Amino acid sequence: MVSIYKIVVAVGVSELTGVLGALFTYPSLSTWYASLQKPSFVPPNWIFFPVWVTLYTLMGIAAYLVWDKGLRARAVRTSLSLFALQLVLNFLWTFIFFGLHSLLYGLVEIVMLWIVIALTMISFSRVSKAAGLLLLPYIVWISIAGTLNYYLWLLNP
Repeated sequence: MVSIYKIVVAVGVSELTGVLGALFTYPSLSTWYASLQKPSFVPPNWIFFPVWVTLYTLMGIAAYLVWDKGLRARAVRTSLSLFALQLVLNFLWTFIFFGLHSLLYGLVEIVMLWIVIALTMISFSRVSKAAGLLLLPYIVWISIAGTLNYYLWLLNP
């Protein structure tokens, strides 16, 4: 029963990050974001929802695998602290990019997010190899998002 509770909490907290970010994303999609010059490789808007739901689920499962090792271990506490930090940075990027409409500060922030995700992956891998690997699609997607953010900044001075 404890494991079910942990996985529900871990996935729930991760998905909640996405829900909170969506409060800033959706109002800007058909207005500000639609008005931007975009590079040819920009994914269609419909792909973002299923990708993010999947990524937040994988992130939650990864956090659960680490948390399930026990909070007494310092490596677990460190890993979960990094995980929490990357969730905050994930939300902040959405707020900065879509809420504040700042391409430059969004770019700076997404670089910080990428670094913290990489550190989280390393830390998770030390506790659970599977947990570290579950974050691989996330860092790939953030790499794509960072590249897109960079080109949006270039194309929309």
